[in-house]
Amino acid sequence: MNVPLTGASKSRRIGAQGSRWKPYTRNYQLYLLLLPPLVYYIAFHYVPMYGVQIAFKQFNATLGISGSPWIGFTHFERFFSYYNFTTILTNTVVISLYALAVGFFTPILLAIMINEVRHRWFRKLVQNATYMPHFLSVVVVVGMMVSFTSLNSGVVNRLIELLGGTPIAFMMESSWFKTLFVMSNVWEHMGWNAIIYLAALAGISPELYEAAIVDGAGKWKRIIHVSIPGIMSTVIVLLILRVGQLLNVGFEKILLMQNDANLSASDVISTYLYRSGLLEGQFSYAAAVGLFNSVCNFAILILANYLARRMSENSLW
Repeated sequence: MNVPLTGASKSRRIGAQGSRWKPYTRNYQLYLLLLPPLVYYIAFHYVPMYGVQIAFKQFNATLGISGSPWIGFTHFERFFSYYNFTTILTNTVVISLYALAVGFFTPILLAIMINEVRHRWFRKLVQNATYMPHFLSVVVVVGMMVSFTSLNSGVVNRLIELLGGTPIAFMMESSWFKTLFVMSNVWEHMGWNAIIYLAALAGISPELYEAAIVDGAGKWKRIIHVSIPGIMSTVIVLLILRVGQLLNVGFEKILLMQNDANLSASDVISTYLYRSGLLEGQFSYAAAVGLFNSVCNFAILILANYLARRMSENSLW
């Protein structure tokens, strides 16, 4: 038997519903700011996932995605049995780990060094000088590398000759490719990536440094026991995100640096995708290779987050 609501009961129910929506209506401007990125991710990241199914089909443009015949895991098997599969995967992983070992921790060191500088003008000078290369085009950066390492007129080889050495064709040597790629990336993005660590260092309470000084801690001990622990949560979160992109080593720069002489060291998944997908028109096969790359990155991200949560109190979720 339904009991009719009294006026007071209706008022309480309406009030409860209103209080439930009040935080959203009061902060509606903040939720409106979420709308553009939400629309972007839905339109350009989630909706296109419909086309991933061509990785399991023999795609035919005349039949469309839905009309193309299913062939299962044939494209994946073809990629795994490709004669150069081991080389491509090894190059991708080695370059990524090399870049992670050098490029991830260099901005942290730079941020700590800048934070310890007491002359404001010198700190601004170093910070501006280090993050300006970030705004250079990849084409410009590779052009500078080609010019500086030129066998005939490059500054690097001229210096080697002055020191009594033999000029080296750096861009043509497979053994030098990974080092050139990683070190140029460090130079290009080190200052820009240090900005977030500088912001984290600025958020550390000055009282902690004052207490360390009272306890007799020198500058080095203050860095070890105050600065580094103060930014550790930021470091762990960014490390998880970086590890989640382990197999994404970048495409444009490697392609610009790549040539027939260094192909054995420079051929990675992204460049192989470019050749097989765009140049050769094997769209289904390229989609399968790209899906394999994305699934591996996702699995690594889950594992990295799990290990971070087990070993520390910081994680993405």
